[in-house]
Amino acid sequence: MAIHTTPNIKYIKGVRWLANLYENKQVDNATAQTLNKLVDIEASRLRMQLEDMHRVMADYEKQYDMKSAEFFAKFDAGQLGDRMDFVEWAGLFQMAEDLREQIN
Repeated sequence: MAIHTTPNIKYIKGVRWLANLYENKQVDNATAQTLNKLVDIEASRLRMQLEDMHRVMADYEKQYDMKSAEFFAKFDAGQLGDRMDFVEWAGLFQMAEDLREQIN
């Protein structure tokens, strides 16, 4: 279950401040380890979301006998129409691409 919170300016500034300290090697070992662990946790959460998307896309790939990248190129070119499952598949493909970028 994902927990979504409204960004709080105070915490956003704090995260940026910590990132700046971390980049400049001005944090102690315990803080560095904590920050590394938080990044690992977030990356793991994103990878789990990506795996879920891949499972759903794999079902579409089987159903339509087409890889997702091939499907998206055709869909984006307007060759497939706008069936509801195509719209969902295209959305999943784009979200998966975005998640891959975030993870990297």
